[in-house]
Amino acid sequence: MLKRIHINQHIIRANAKTGERNPVITVKGGGNNSYAHTVIINDHTKVVYSPDKPLSCGAKVWIETTEEVELV
Repeated sequence: MLKRIHINQHIIRANAKTGERNPVITVKGGGNNSYAHTVIINDHTKVVYSPDKPLSCGAKVWIETTEEVELV
């Protein structure tokens, strides 16, 4: 199953402003969103930069993998 990994810059900014440490990494796949501070990825992974065709959420850079993703 395809998974997309996003870095949420809005949470990064909010954490910097409030001092909180909410996870900024989102792993999307199979209709689910999971959140983490660190993600370990094995083979068959790619980083995509697509400024002319961003994802529906607005992301222009993301990581795609069909491998298992370990959330830490």
